[in-house]
Amino acid sequence: MTFGAGLFLGFIILQRLSELFIAKRNTARLLALGAYEVGAAHYPVMVAMHSAWIACLLFAGYDETVSLGWLVLFALLQILRVWILATLGPRWTTRVIVLEEPLVVRGPFRYLSHPNYMLVVAEIIVAPMVLGLVWVAVLFTALNAAMLWVRIGVENKALSGLRQGARTGG
Repeated sequence: MTFGAGLFLGFIILQRLSELFIAKRNTARLLALGAYEVGAAHYPVMVAMHSAWIACLLFAGYDETVSLGWLVLFALLQILRVWILATLGPRWTTRVIVLEEPLVVRGPFRYLSHPNYMLVVAEIIVAPMVLGLVWVAVLFTALNAAMLWVRIGVENKALSGLRQGARTGG
């Protein structure tokens, strides 16, 4: 394993594991407040796809040279990740959890409907490119597009009443 690839892959794994911990804690807290989950059936498929993406990065990229340009772009995406997570705070989770409260409309959500999904789309492309794995970027971009088609549809339907209230001020 090259040193750079090892550091990069280690970062991705630690980041994703820490996010799963945060998401589990936030999900439990939200459910305790009376929130409910929608679209649970697609969640295992999404986890499997992301796990396969990481496995491909590990097995195909462990001995690759890190591209500095792509790494800089990846680092910039992490700034967006921190902004998204900080904006949502305890409402951020990896599941579609509906809390009957007004939606978050500050931070990146002020400008974009789904900034976290846009970030993930970019990461699924950029992270493999850091290691020169074009085929991983292409394959998982296609798989992620199909996953997001389902996920965003579920989320939009579940949150439509809350979005309507946000638009009307109610």
